[in-house]
Parts: sequence; C-alpha cells; structure tokens
Amino acid sequence: MSSIATFEDLHVWQEARELCQRVRKLTKAIPFKNDYRFCSQINASSGSVMDNIAEGFERDGNREFIQFLYIAKGSNGEVRSQAYRAFDAEFISEEELKWLLAKTHTLKTKLNNLIVTLKNSGEKGYKK
Repeated sequence: MSSIATFEDLHVWQEARELCQRVRKLTKAIPFKNDYRFCSQINASSGSVMDNIAEGFERDGNREFIQFLYIAKGSNGEVRSQAYRAFDAEFISEEELKWLLAKTHTLKTKLNNLIVTLKNSGEKGYKK
C-alpha cells in the first residue's frame, strides 16, 4: 500500500464517492425523484459508505477505523438491496442495476481487503 495521508487518497473512498454520485444522479430522474422517502433512503445509504470511511480514517487508531469500515460495509449492502428495489419499482434500467451491483460488489471486496490489512498490520498500521 502506498502512503496514505488523507482519506481522499484511499481508492475505496474514491469508489464510494463514485457510487454516491451515481445514486444522486439516478434519484434526480422521474419517476424516481417522486418517491421522496426512497430517494432519501438510498442517498443516505450511499453517502454513509463514503462518510464512514472518512470518519473512521480520521479517528485515532486502526481499531476505530475498522469499526467504521464495517459500518460502511453495511451501508454498502443497504445500497445493493435498494438497487434491487429501485429496479423492481422500474425507477432504474437493468443496465443501471448491473452497474450498481458491480460497484457495490467491488466496494464490498475492497472494504473487506482493507479491514483484513488493518487487522494484520499491528497496532499502528498505515495510519500512523
């Protein structure tokens, strides 16, 4: 792993930001945007992925960082489930569903890999 000075340097955070941007764009289209509660839920979930990576990174140690990565992983799973709901409600196309599923799968893998790396890195790890 190369030197990581800020959470913005983390590839997993960059991909989470991409997911959040795509979700925001999708929820601006009709008929999706007319379901205000669902729009709010999926936007909050996708934002939670990137926000928890950032918050965990800014904490004092790897233990807390790992905890926040698990929260991000849970939010990522929530977005994945909501993608199916959006597709079933005919708010998004099959192509958009496939993109969301692929992105959430990639994020899940990267979050898992980062968690394992941090667990195996000793007390200070890459953050200190």
